[in-house]
Amino acid sequence: MKNMSKHGLYENRELSWLRFNERVLEEAEDVRNPLCERLSFISIFQTNLDEFFMVRVGSLHDQMLLDNNPKENKTNMTAEAQLEAIRGRVEELTRRKDAAYVDLMKQVAKHGIKLINFQKLDEKGGAYLKKYFEEEILPLLSPNVVTKKQPFPFIKNNEIYCVAVLGTKSNKQHIGLIPCANSLFHRLIEIPGHKGTYMLSEELILHFLPSVFHGYDIISKSLIRVTRNADIDADKVYDEELNYRDHMAEVIKQRRRLTPVRMEYTRDLDVKVLKRMAAYLSIDKDMLFKTETPLDLSFVFDIQDVLRHDDSLFFGKRVPQRSAELVETKPLLPQILEKDKLLSYPYESIRPFLNMLDEAANDPNVVSIKMTLYRLAKHSKVVEALVEAAENGKQVDVLVELKARFDEENNIEWSRMLEKAGCHVIYGLDGLKVHSKLCLITMKNGEDIKYITQIGTGNYNEKTARLYTDICLMTANDKIGAEAARVFHLLSLGEVIKRTECLLVAPKCLQNKVLDKIEQEIQVAQDGGDAYIGIKINSLTDKKIIDKLIDASQAGVKIEMVVRGICCLHPGVPGKTDNIRIVSIVGRFLEHSRIYIFGKGEREEIYIGSADFMTRNTVRRVEVAVPIYDAAIRERIKHLFRIQLEDNVKARELHSDGNYTYVPHKEPAVNSQELQYEEAYKAVAVEAVKDNAADEKSGKDKAVSADAITVKDTVEPDAFVAEKSDKQKKAKKASANADQKEE
Repeated sequence: MKNMSKHGLYENRELSWLRFNERVLEEAEDVRNPLCERLSFISIFQTNLDEFFMVRVGSLHDQMLLDNNPKENKTNMTAEAQLEAIRGRVEELTRRKDAAYVDLMKQVAKHGIKLINFQKLDEKGGAYLKKYFEEEILPLLSPNVVTKKQPFPFIKNNEIYCVAVLGTKSNKQHIGLIPCANSLFHRLIEIPGHKGTYMLSEELILHFLPSVFHGYDIISKSLIRVTRNADIDADKVYDEELNYRDHMAEVIKQRRRLTPVRMEYTRDLDVKVLKRMAAYLSIDKDMLFKTETPLDLSFVFDIQDVLRHDDSLFFGKRVPQRSAELVETKPLLPQILEKDKLLSYPYESIRPFLNMLDEAANDPNVVSIKMTLYRLAKHSKVVEALVEAAENGKQVDVLVELKARFDEENNIEWSRMLEKAGCHVIYGLDGLKVHSKLCLITMKNGEDIKYITQIGTGNYNEKTARLYTDICLMTANDKIGAEAARVFHLLSLGEVIKRTECLLVAPKCLQNKVLDKIEQEIQVAQDGGDAYIGIKINSLTDKKIIDKLIDASQAGVKIEMVVRGICCLHPGVPGKTDNIRIVSIVGRFLEHSRIYIFGKGEREEIYIGSADFMTRNTVRRVEVAVPIYDAAIRERIKHLFRIQLEDNVKARELHSDGNYTYVPHKEPAVNSQELQYEEAYKAVAVEAVKDNAADEKSGKDKAVSADAITVKDTVEPDAFVAEKSDKQKKAKKASANADQKEE
């Protein structure tokens, strides 16, 4: 595409992300979703937006501090222009969110739950709340009045505060502030004698401000929440006086005090007051957003708990199934040595992988386990297995990525536990995050050395394996194992692999190899052949890959893509990208697997891996993708990809103008996620029929029909019942169901 204008082919990354979050909001608006699930989605929308401001908007603010104010490389927008566009879109989405919230709470009220303000209470309810405030809340408050002697206090990130304009007898005005977050009192306060009626604690504090600020007139008041920049480059601020783990602990502390990038408020405030608040916080006045909804929607999970008795308000129960390809009553390592195995989450359980680690920890033939860890569950069975292996005398090498954003504290604690158990722990590489999902088990029997390699698209996290769609390959292929061993060897030396034969390994051997494979399809198309590329990823921002895909489309290569989140390429532009189709699926589970397909027939190559086609993944991280050699697994992956392309319930299609619309609904309806679960249940049922038939021949129980197997019959093994958690964890769990940790 030399010397050809590409105007209109690109989408700005940040605006594309906002389009993604708009699709999350659509799930809250979608009446086809059960009511309580819609509540989850509106909370997810809010937490997504919080992180967007903390990371992406924070980064743009940092860029504006540079003298040259660089332009991004696809739409040539400056940081300032991007912030202006973001502000306009956020205003639009905030109005939609407010309307959706009002509608949802009206529906919730029909089920006996409602939030009210103080004015709607009767005398008895008002008296109770007054007493509750005076006895349970007021003693715990820490009010501040900003004066010449009392500076403006530090406002914590994403916490709710009451702000009041205080009038004095001398006609002066001061700003009063009260932090509303406190673990010692409930945020959702139920009113006795009014079953199902609640008030938020911050609204109660706001009502009784005159009781807090004695001697002042309350001229105006509001609730506010400030979002701070969390975009710290850990390597740039590295302190050589600290070890790396202690350094990352300091980075976390710094993040909590970084510059504010947004303030939200819930009541009308005078323009002069808003200007004063912006000045106190050093926030651009354009980054002050008024909202009609509560500033933190995590309380909706408490409402869900109250309504849990009504199954119709929630998605139907779905339980990860055992893999029909594995016999879990028999040792797993020999089964993998015999044939490659694939697990597809959340439709299949993560248990076989965990069992494989447990077996490796205790198998006398296993000499070492090497693993990269990015995000882990709070109660990680993966870590337990690695600790057991080390205690059993195995060599255990673990690369723990301490720069996994917002999971740093969790990973620091796990690294300490692993080191204490005798594992060799590595803390990533200078300037590069290690994001790969790679595990290598080395076995020795006499002089014979065997490798079992696991490469996946998702984290080693039992919790998200129930929420994210991911693929996990376990293989005894010698070439894959030997190359994985080289990857680990170089990582232990602080280096990256620069040449590979079978694996795609960023930062040196992924982007260039993908570009070469796209170029091969271009040549096939130019020679009159049937050229094809199929891609499933979370995000597409890498301009080199985007431009090569444009070239491929112009050459006549058929390109089909499933891109859940950010997509900086416009398909369907006549003469340029009209051979490219792109869909996004946002549904009950977070689409997270990455699949790359190049060619057809004998030329066909299929890979799965950890990398999105984002520059940060392809050249700034350590990522690993693995070729799929097993014929049956190849067909299975193609089937999963095809189901996604046929989705006409949750799929939205991206158009040449950058807008998304639902794929037209038709019969039969295809909800790709529900269909994959049905197939997982069916596969287990078929195996049960076979087992029962075999038992019948040997005089045991009668065979059953596959159609007779129900959800109740296909329960998940013991280890995967989600642990009980407090409300904050529930909110985080729901947030995990979307794009918060945009990997």
